[in-house]
Amino acid sequence: MATVASRAAESFVIEGGRALTGTIRAAGNKNGALPILAACLLSDEPVRLTNVPHIRDVETMMELIADLGAAVDWTATNEVRVHAASLDSHELDAELASRIRASFLLAGPLLARVGRAVVPPPGGDVIGRRRLDPHIHALTELGATIELNGRYEMRTGGLRGKNIFLDEASVMATENTVMTASLTPGETVIGNAACDPHVQNLCRFLVSLGAQIEGIASNVLRIKGVDRLRGGEWSMASDHVEVCSFVGLAAVTRGAVTIEDVVPEDLAPVVPAMKRLGIEVELRDSALHVPADQDLVIQDDLGGKIPKIEDGPWPAFPADLTSIALAVATQARGTILIFEKMFENRLFFVDKLVSMGARIILCDPHRAVVTGPAQLFGQQMASPDIRAGMAMLIASLCAEGTSTIGNVGEIDRGYERIDERLRALGAHIERVDS
Repeated sequence: MATVASRAAESFVIEGGRALTGTIRAAGNKNGALPILAACLLSDEPVRLTNVPHIRDVETMMELIADLGAAVDWTATNEVRVHAASLDSHELDAELASRIRASFLLAGPLLARVGRAVVPPPGGDVIGRRRLDPHIHALTELGATIELNGRYEMRTGGLRGKNIFLDEASVMATENTVMTASLTPGETVIGNAACDPHVQNLCRFLVSLGAQIEGIASNVLRIKGVDRLRGGEWSMASDHVEVCSFVGLAAVTRGAVTIEDVVPEDLAPVVPAMKRLGIEVELRDSALHVPADQDLVIQDDLGGKIPKIEDGPWPAFPADLTSIALAVATQARGTILIFEKMFENRLFFVDKLVSMGARIILCDPHRAVVTGPAQLFGQQMASPDIRAGMAMLIASLCAEGTSTIGNVGEIDRGYERIDERLRALGAHIERVDS
C-alpha cells in the first residue's frame, strides 16, 4: 500500500457546484499528535496512542523517532505504538527534519533523556518568519548550552528547574519547555505560556505518564520534575482546525453536514467568527451540525462599520483558520477585513482566489479586504501550504466548472484522506498523477 508521503506529486481535480451532505468524523489533532509523539521519547516504556491522524507530518515524525533508535509502528489505521527503551542517536536526520517544523520538538526530549541533541534547522510551511529564539532561551535557562553552526548542537551537564518567561506565547516553545521540564529536577515555571488545545492535550498526556504539571489551560505552567515517566495509553483529541474547515466547506456549498467527535470547548473562539461570516451552527454534545441552504451575510460592527476577523494567541481566533475564513468570506454578502497578525506570508495565496473571481484586496502581507459574494470559476492552482490548500479546496468546491489543485502533498500533511472523506459527502474530487 502506498504511504501518504509517496503521494506528494499528485493533484486534485474538483468539479464544483455540488452541496456536501452527510456526516463526517473529525480526525485527531495534527498539532497535538506531533508533540505527543516527541514526548514518547521521555519514557523507556511502551506508549500506545490512538486516534492518531494518518498524515504525512505524522509519518515524518515517526521516521525521525525511529532513526533515533526507538521502536515505532502503526498497529492499526489510526493507532501507533512507541517504545523508546533506548536511544541509539541524539542527532536528527537532516533530510527528515527539513520536512516538518515539528522536528524541533525532539530537542527537549533528547536533552532531558540523554543530555545531548543535534537538531538541523526545521522545515514546515513557508508562511513567514517562525522564530526559534523562545525555544533556545528556555532550553538555555534550564541548563543547556547551545551552539549554532549550521545546526543546533545542544548539550547539558545537568538540567535544573527555573522561572522562565517566554517573549512570545509560542506553542512549540511551550511544548519543548514542558517536555524538558518534566524530567528536570526542581520546579519550572513558564510564564506567557501558550495554552492552545494541543498544548493542553500534551500536558494532560504527560500527567498520565506521571508528570506533575499545574496550570493546564492557563498561560502560567508549573512543572515539578520527576525521576522518570512510565508508559501508558492516550487518545488524541479531535482537530478543531479540521472541524472548522468542514464547517466552511458545508457553508459555501450550502449543504447540511454533521461533524462528529468535536470538543465544544475548543470551538469557543471560533463560533463567534463563524457567525460574523453568517454561518449558523448547532452544537449537540460532541457533534456539530451545519444546516443546509444558509444565506451567508457578514455581520457588520455597530454603526454599519466593516468588521474584521483577526488571529492571535489562544484563546484568540487561531492563525491556522485565517485562510479558511478568507475563502468562506468570498461567498458571504458584505465586506470584511481578514487580519493575519502572526505570519507575513500566510495570505500570499489570495492571488489564486482572485484568479477564480474572488473580490479581494491584499492591503499588505497581513491584511486582506474581502467583498462577497463572488461567483468563482474553476482554475488550475498549486497549494503552497496546508491551510492555503484547504482554502483552495473550499473555493473549488463552490466554483463553477473544474479546478485542478497541484502539490496536494501539502494538503496531505494536515488532512487525512481528504479526497476520500469529501467524496463520502458527495463532492466530485479525484486524485490524479501530476
